[in-house]
Amino acid sequence: MQKEIIIKTKNLTKKFGNFTAVNSISFETYKGEIFGFLGANGAGKTTTIKMLCGILTPTEGEGYVAGFDIYSEKTKIKQNIGYMSQKFSLYEDLRVEENLLFYGGIYNMKNKNLKVKLNEMLVRLDLLHLRKKMTSELPLGWKQKLALGCALLHNPEIIFLDEPTAGVDPISRKNFWYLIYNMVNNGKTIFVTTHYLDEAEYCHRISIMHQGKIIVTGTPEKLKSQYKKTNIEDVFISLINNQTYES
Repeated sequence: MQKEIIIKTKNLTKKFGNFTAVNSISFETYKGEIFGFLGANGAGKTTTIKMLCGILTPTEGEGYVAGFDIYSEKTKIKQNIGYMSQKFSLYEDLRVEENLLFYGGIYNMKNKNLKVKLNEMLVRLDLLHLRKKMTSELPLGWKQKLALGCALLHNPEIIFLDEPTAGVDPISRKNFWYLIYNMVNNGKTIFVTTHYLDEAEYCHRISIMHQGKIIVTGTPEKLKSQYKKTNIEDVFISLINNQTYES
């Protein structure tokens, strides 16, 4: 059975003055998969996500998310995606449930439906006992969960996660990936960026980025077999060393 393409780019490029942050990248993401963007800080991962989410306008190239054009249909894209930014984008001076209410308002959720979904989300993410707590008082792992809840509240088809486990302890990282698998089992598509090389093993497919370019795309197993390595970390190091040597 042919896989349904839900994200597609062709020669997507973003320049800031003379600096090329993303350099003519082309890839496809299939519906219902976890697609990982792996690379060091500054590789172009966040810039790519921001273009796909309609936050940044590309310099050139093509891009489609859920069938919508990233140039002309940004509003429709935003209605169909959830976006969890690197810094979590939470309001520290609001309580847990107030952050959820705020984001529900941004997504134009009706009041009655919002309250139902809010309670469901609090239960689903084990935040019910913290609903009245100030966000500023939460440990980082709980802030991470809350940020995910804000991104999922309107039941989006695609969820973009930008370095979602950065700075989080190993147990919280593992628990977060359990939530990601749960979302995929419920029909969601996950586009996740990370610089944690072990997390690439959790993805169905990955693209490795270096200096704004995609240097390889494939399943973790295929890449390990292709480059004769036992883990993705060794694949990554080998590829980056080759790129550095060639440049």
